This record gives sequence, C-alpha cells and structure tokens, in this order.
Amino acid sequence: METTKVGIREFRAGIAEFIASSSPVAVTRHGHTVGYFIPTHGQVDADITALKKASKTLDQLLAAHDVDVETVVADFKAVRKQTTANKKLKVTAQ
Repeated sequence: METTKVGIREFRAGIAEFIASSSPVAVTRHGHTVGYFIPTHGQVDADITALKKASKTLDQLLAAHDVDVETVVADFKAVRKQTTANKKLKVTAQ
C-alpha cells in the first residue's frame, strides 16, 4: 500500500477526500513528516453490525421479561431529572 505525502495545508484543505480514500497519508510540515493519517473504513461496518445484533438481543430480553420500554424510559428521565436537581442544589449551597 503506497503512502501519499502531503503538506499540512493540503491535508486540511482536502480532509474529506483523504477520509474517503483507502490509502494512508503522511502529513508533512516543512518537508518533515509530522504524522500519519490511516483511514479505517471496515471498522464502521463492523461496529454497525455489532450494534444491530446487540439491539436485537436487547429487544428479545425485554420481551422475554415482559419489560415495558416506555416505563423504563420514564423511570430513567425521572432519575436523571432528580440527579440534575441535586447537582444544582449542591452548586448553589457552596
């Protein structure tokens, strides 16, 4: 795999193209390499697949235990609201 060398200004100007590319880029400043950019396209697909699988597993677990998602969300929001209120009280008490 060939590494392309580009100046830092060129790299900043063309970042979208470098992200879409599959080859690594050596970023230079005044002719000296200051870093490497290595795009990672395959990881995104694997992450999405893993998240979809986890979502299906969670749905199955919730259904198996007869859990109402709306109730869980409401409980979460109530706890979060209370926690936020407690933090505000601590800040004003100081």
